[in-house]
Amino acid sequence: MDVVQLGYFGIGSSRVDDWRTFGRGFLGMQPVDLGAGQLALRMDDRAHRFLVHRSSRDGMAYFGFEVADAAALERAAARLSNADVGLTRGSTAEQDIRRVAGMVWFADPDGNRVELFHGAAPSETPFVPARPIGGFRTGTLGLGHVVLMTDDFETMQRFYLETLGFRLSDFVTAPFRGAFTHVNARHHSLAILEGPKKSFHHVMVEYNFLDDVGRLYDKALIEPDRVSVTLGRHANDHMLSFYSRTPGGFMIETGWAGRLIDDATWQPHEVYGPSIWGHERSWLPPDARRQARALTDAAADRGVVEPLQVVDAPGFDLSPLSPRY
Repeated sequence: MDVVQLGYFGIGSSRVDDWRTFGRGFLGMQPVDLGAGQLALRMDDRAHRFLVHRSSRDGMAYFGFEVADAAALERAAARLSNADVGLTRGSTAEQDIRRVAGMVWFADPDGNRVELFHGAAPSETPFVPARPIGGFRTGTLGLGHVVLMTDDFETMQRFYLETLGFRLSDFVTAPFRGAFTHVNARHHSLAILEGPKKSFHHVMVEYNFLDDVGRLYDKALIEPDRVSVTLGRHANDHMLSFYSRTPGGFMIETGWAGRLIDDATWQPHEVYGPSIWGHERSWLPPDARRQARALTDAAADRGVVEPLQVVDAPGFDLSPLSPRY
């Protein structure tokens, strides 16, 4: 379907000011007030990567996948219509706030709003991080990834792989079932986890530098109940990361050194478990937590080690901004 990246993530919130504080002070993103209770959070040279809309309902509102151009959007729309997926054209107001040239949206089998778009506008001004960080790994890899939890795993997996044409990276069967899918070289842009109910699980953003993740972890540890999954390294995408609670009730994973894959040589396969080490998951029930710990212990017993794929990132010249810090 010519999907090239996860382009943006939309949030509904009754606590827009909390998102501004969280995005700026915790994550280091650049906030831009859009008026009418709407907030953009920038990560790079695009006008935004996160959009927060004032709402009485907190949580994920939508996520947007980019296609190459207007022709690719029409091909995708035709394919979805042929699959009896109900499509809605984005209104002028919706396209304006998202800063895109064209957009359609639909609901996946669990009712999540998925948007396809083309023509994302760059910002008129350079990205300036809200605190001294070396920036985010985006570009052609996109914003990061999103993870959905579902009680109808087979239907959701079939929809994203067969109807939308995402490509399977790998999968896990314990301590829960999960499918990890990609649309570009990032190991996964969307994953589906089996759970007791339909819900949004987390969104991931990747930093260019390990030290920024380490400093963020320091910040998270001193905030009561901020950390929901401890520092660890994933078995499939090799990301070193931790998870924090957001003002939206879902989690955000913040990581470094995510694995890139090449479709020409990549073969989907089962992964022995979610993590090589760490990543204690407080949201799992006790039995599942013990099972997850047994998997990391087994990886340690086998001496599992994985290489790093590190981006060459120069960071930013922050000297003009020194009075702000």
